[in-house]
Amino acid sequence: MSIVLKEGDWAPDFQLPDSTGKKVRLSEFRGKKIVVLYFYPKDDTPGCTKEACSFRDSIAVYNDAGVVILGVSVDGVESHQKFASKYALPFTLLSDHEKTISKTYGVLRPTGISDERVTFIIDKEGRIAKIFPHVRVDGHSTEVLDAIKNIQKAAA
Repeated sequence: MSIVLKEGDWAPDFQLPDSTGKKVRLSEFRGKKIVVLYFYPKDDTPGCTKEACSFRDSIAVYNDAGVVILGVSVDGVESHQKFASKYALPFTLLSDHEKTISKTYGVLRPTGISDERVTFIIDKEGRIAKIFPHVRVDGHSTEVLDAIKNIQKAAA
């Protein structure tokens, strides 16, 4: 894995299908919302489920802070649909089946497998405000929320 983007860079725009097949474009949120863009290896695996459920369990706090959560993996739309339904995930899962966005964001290993967890916080202007490489699932949602509070303070 070689994250080529840095904090302060413009977040590369993309369009990917969500768990219903609807296309979601990152730039839709520019000027409106802070985006938590988190990349994860695989739907319905222990670590990825724990990470997704921790975001789910804090969704009210994220919503109150004006934040949208986008989870990305190379799993297909149908897999995302089952995963989101099984765990009542109230945020958007995006399918990067072609691996183009994962490559653009530098979260794939040289083997082409995305088995790393990486989270990007993208500010309202569309810049990368914070990168969490090599995410540890325990406490990550709280860590992200703390970083968002600091970003919002700095912007005020």
